[in-house]
Amino acid sequence: MIETTVETVSLESARTISPETPLTEAAQQLRRTEVPALVVLSDESIVGIVTESDIVALVAETDEQPPVRQFMSTPVTTITPDATLSEAAETMRTAGVKHLPVIDDGVYRGLLSAATLAPYLSRHRLEIEWEDEPMSLESVEGREITADD
Repeated sequence: MIETTVETVSLESARTISPETPLTEAAQQLRRTEVPALVVLSDESIVGIVTESDIVALVAETDEQPPVRQFMSTPVTTITPDATLSEAAETMRTAGVKHLPVIDDGVYRGLLSAATLAPYLSRHRLEIEWEDEPMSLESVEGREITADD
């Protein structure tokens, strides 16, 4: 796994909305393929995040059209720009989220998504333990040849 920090990858510039944004407006924005999530800001502080799954759950449960503050996910799991990508991936895994707003000194800087992380992470962590001397070969005569030879 490449150990690099969140600040070195291209963050998605997720759109922001207020807690008073109507459901229909949030849903219309999420229909755009370039909008993976909506970060909910109040006085420039993150107070929630809205994803397609939040709206699907709401529609399945009610016919009402409440403002975003009534169905946004909160509290929001965030990350700082100096966190490593492996830390970001672990944070997503343990929190069960696919989007992490990036916060720098309390200011929203962008959105890190699982899709953004994917190219930087290996599917399996490879851990190798050497049982013999590295670079040890056997010659045609049966004699062991080492890196020191």
